[in-house]
Amino acid sequence: MDPVKRAAWLYLIHTAEPRRRRRRVRRAWVHDIIQRRSEFGEFHHLLQELRQDECRFQRYFRLTCAQFDDLLARVGARITYQDTNYRHSISADERLSICLRFLATGDSYRTIANSFRVGVSTVSTIIPDVVTAIWDCLAEEFMAVPGAAEWRSIAEEFEERWNFPLCCGALDGKHVKLRAPPNSGSLFFNHKGDHSIVLLAVVDARYQFRILDVGGYGQSSDGGILANSTFGQALREGTLPLPQDLHLPGADHRHLQPHVFVADEAFPLRRNLMRPFPGRGGLTREQRVFNYRLSRARLVVEDAFGIWSAQWRAFRGALEILPEVAEKCVKATCLLHNFMRPAALHHVPAQRGAAAQDEPLQSVGQMGANNATRDATSAREVFMAHFCEEGAVPWQPGE
Repeated sequence: MDPVKRAAWLYLIHTAEPRRRRRRVRRAWVHDIIQRRSEFGEFHHLLQELRQDECRFQRYFRLTCAQFDDLLARVGARITYQDTNYRHSISADERLSICLRFLATGDSYRTIANSFRVGVSTVSTIIPDVVTAIWDCLAEEFMAVPGAAEWRSIAEEFEERWNFPLCCGALDGKHVKLRAPPNSGSLFFNHKGDHSIVLLAVVDARYQFRILDVGGYGQSSDGGILANSTFGQALREGTLPLPQDLHLPGADHRHLQPHVFVADEAFPLRRNLMRPFPGRGGLTREQRVFNYRLSRARLVVEDAFGIWSAQWRAFRGALEILPEVAEKCVKATCLLHNFMRPAALHHVPAQRGAAAQDEPLQSVGQMGANNATRDATSAREVFMAHFCEEGAVPWQPGE
């Protein structure tokens, strides 16, 4: 063999041997800190003490002890895993605790992992798993799409509590901030200078989320997200099971009015979607009264967003998780928002008059743009006249 090649061959053997020896040194299967989870982990000590103090427990998890146990009973089977010959699985109640603590604080995965003495990769697996189980197990009971009778019940509550008759819900969007997702360009970059996904929600008169659309890109407008959502398409095509048109209270001399949703200026005016008259100056008294009455009813959705983000403080800052995981977290926490207030979902006020009895749904059908604009404008004019005459309230704006 050529002396140069032989020298090179011996050099490679000499340098590769230490690398092979280093690879044989195995690290521990589980870190020592994690192995002592049952001795010093937050779940096994602090949380058991918190159960003795209801207020502290609720501040820690945002749920009462009874609500936590009820939620665990509903999702426990979905998040329980078998032990193996190598290690014991993390229990369902500890998995639920890890997920709720993340949603309640918005701490990083590493902070949560250190507190509960589990691996960071374990936390990153537990949180999507648990929020998916929460949605799958609770959505049918606590966020089912209302039928005609339930829409009618919601409209009666809006009339009773917020003085806006035939209103089936308040519609608005909220940006949920994210750390810039990798390779996303400007898709998630919104007009506020942040990266976000959009939560579009319909809220009833008691601050309950009734319809959600989550995951719209931050760069999209609220109106654009509505147009592309299932709810928006059903509203536009007339397939949403809204009750039949009715007269406004005390206004039998006026035309029959559709049941509507109320929204702000970011949304289009449609027959079943009311928005305020644009502009601040130059409005007539009647237009100012209509804007006031609509805004008063619409505030419930902004209040609901405020309650939701105050309860689940992960959404106060930028989430350091992938958009698809953030979408699952948003849906699960909106569902938990309803889960914590179940009484409102089952409240059905007394029905108003014979016209409120069950009747076949009105078929709106698909309309051309010009007809839809005329119908929408006419509906808004009737609401405006009603609010200024027989439907007036003492505290609305005067001359």
